[in-house]
Amino acid sequence: LFQRQLQQSDCQNALMKKVFDTHMLFLQINQSAAALKHVFAALRLFVGKFPSAFFQGQADLCGSLCYEILKCCNHRSRSTQTEASALLYFFMRKNFEFNKQKSIVRSHLQLIKAVSQLIADAGIGGSRFQHSLAIINNFANGDKQMKNVNFPAEVKDLTKRIRTVLMATAQMKEHEKDPEMLVDLQYSLANSYASTPELRRTWLESMAKIHARNGDLSEAAMCYIHIAALIAEYLKRKGKAKILKTNYVSLNVTVE
Repeated sequence: LFQRQLQQSDCQNALMKKVFDTHMLFLQINQSAAALKHVFAALRLFVGKFPSAFFQGQADLCGSLCYEILKCCNHRSRSTQTEASALLYFFMRKNFEFNKQKSIVRSHLQLIKAVSQLIADAGIGGSRFQHSLAIINNFANGDKQMKNVNFPAEVKDLTKRIRTVLMATAQMKEHEKDPEMLVDLQYSLANSYASTPELRRTWLESMAKIHARNGDLSEAAMCYIHIAALIAEYLKRKGKAKILKTNYVSLNVTVE
């Protein structure tokens, strides 16, 4: 009975959200390495049983799971890092299979977004996190069942992009007292995601905050206008331009 309820509306329903949140709670509260091992096993079963909850419809569950798994990839325990890396690889592979072996676009996008958020929230990017990225690449290289498809190349591209974000962030840290250089670095990173509007928006928002903090309100407003243009272009392509509404009507800045 509960399985049928969870599968209603392609797994986009309130009961699914409650079950998912329960799983996430186990990752959000400090656990022993032994307990986390069982949590990861439960999540593998959950994702395998209800892939449409993550790879179809709204991307909220996918994004939240990517965020929590990446946090575990930065865990102090090597065994937890390995388990988290294995779960993340499994998650990407399920995405690939769900898309009929075409791409991992959703998990790619949500993982990059999660990395960008975690850089600010948890300061990831050290040797522990780099070790986890190497484990994921090793899984991809050693997966014989995926040898004749482009999945390993997509995984390699994703980990490369994550490292690019981490390197760019390290540069930003070095120039955090130089607002102009900091914004230039963020602008370059935003442009590198010209083909991925959602990620470009993330970095444009960050640029706007820096401008507003420094009192450069006209520049901040231009960033928000650019974001609004990205959203408008997306809605136009989706045929929804007539009902264009954005959260950037009130920009949180005052241009004098």
